[in-house]
Amino acid sequence: MKLSQKAAVFASLASITTATICRPKIDSKQLQADITKEGLWANLVALNDIASANGGNRAFGLPGYAASVDYVFDRISKVPGPFKAWKQDLPALFNQVEAIELTVADGSIYVYGLSYSPSTSAEGITAELVAGPEGVAGCDQSSYDGLDVAGKIVLVQRWRCPTGGTLAGRMLPAARAGAVGVLIYNDITTNVTAGTLSAPNPEYVPSGFINMVDGLRLKERLAAGEKLETHFQQTQIIETRITQNVMVETVEGDPDNVIMLGAHLDSVQAGPGINDDGSGSSLLLELFLAFSKYRTRNKVRFAWWAAEENGLLGSRYYCSNLEATEADKLLAYLNFDMVSKGYFGVGDTDGSSYGSVAPPGSEVIERLFVEHFESQGITVMPAIITNGSDYASFWQVLNKPFGYLHTGTGVAQDPCYHQACDTIDNPDPEMLTINAKAAAHLLTVLSLNGTSLIPKSSINATMFADIRMRDVGPDIIRIEELEALGEKHLGCGHDV
Repeated sequence: MKLSQKAAVFASLASITTATICRPKIDSKQLQADITKEGLWANLVALNDIASANGGNRAFGLPGYAASVDYVFDRISKVPGPFKAWKQDLPALFNQVEAIELTVADGSIYVYGLSYSPSTSAEGITAELVAGPEGVAGCDQSSYDGLDVAGKIVLVQRWRCPTGGTLAGRMLPAARAGAVGVLIYNDITTNVTAGTLSAPNPEYVPSGFINMVDGLRLKERLAAGEKLETHFQQTQIIETRITQNVMVETVEGDPDNVIMLGAHLDSVQAGPGINDDGSGSSLLLELFLAFSKYRTRNKVRFAWWAAEENGLLGSRYYCSNLEATEADKLLAYLNFDMVSKGYFGVGDTDGSSYGSVAPPGSEVIERLFVEHFESQGITVMPAIITNGSDYASFWQVLNKPFGYLHTGTGVAQDPCYHQACDTIDNPDPEMLTINAKAAAHLLTVLSLNGTSLIPKSSINATMFADIRMRDVGPDIIRIEELEALGEKHLGCGHDV
């Protein structure tokens, strides 16, 4: 019996050793050749089917996300060789609107329940609609002095406030002035399908998000002197639910220099999220499957993040719960969020186009991406750092070098961004394939030569605590300039 057990152990070790020896050293051209459009597309079809079978989405806290986790984990956990796959449980604040209705005077209007808005009573609120202050004044509590809004529903336009956020920053001054409800109308023409108040707050009042066309129409009627009786009802679930990040890493490679790659696996509740971010999830999956045939110098870790659409919750949990010794081992992070529809965008981490400068070493990643695309005759668009995707967690919490690919969220790039039409019919398979091959090239370079290209400074527990207390983010003026260009991928949960 003991002999058989020893034989089994030796056989297992021999199998791992043989797999390690037989795997050739990673090579960029070979790895790129192993990335196929067919494989990438098959993943998107699978994710689209998952959404179709689960209420039309793959959002955190709902069955479609759990099925997406199962799909990815099933594929990565069956890959032979020296790899470790696991799921990381994390608590995250879930919200879902169960019922919502808005009627103004003589007609009903589409309204989106802002995430973490309080519910009304079952009967709802019936009150007069009044216009709030315009422009930046609507962010300032003093602008409500002398305005009769107590007991009424206030109409204001979306605006990126200096404090409080884009949406909560508009709602709170009205609530503090006595409004019983707030309606925020959009400042772009696309249909409203997402928007969050960031977190529950006892000062909040029931709030809804409406389309620009409806908001402007209501504003005109109020300006003409009409008295508009408004009925607003909303029932929203807000509760903590357990969700999961999915990860896989090499057992071999230098454990003190880890190259990490990530993409978020969840969609918004409004649609299947096949470009956002099924495309990044598929890229990551095919890249790992191809990469698994090779050996490399540095340890490599892949992550599919949970609840990104709720405020980067999965990646932030991961980064916030790393011990200083483990954080010290991370050399660089690569992010892939929306990589199949729009322009070929590379994160402007050196700040040469938009001014926000990422940690040292990030400019190296940008340069490598740009050089790769230009060698293929592809025009590159600098993608501004907005802290609107999971790279922000690695910057804000860990201060690690990062880089990313991003094909744009503006209407001109993806009219189905955060919409029900972000289905299998939305992505461009050629663009996805080109971006996946670019990711393969960067993975090759960094996994072999990252330590000679990217500076690394040691982190001790005291330094780590100081890093986590920093306030790192893009300048507000530059964000507004970006908005003027039509880019809307702005921050945690994309619109807070």
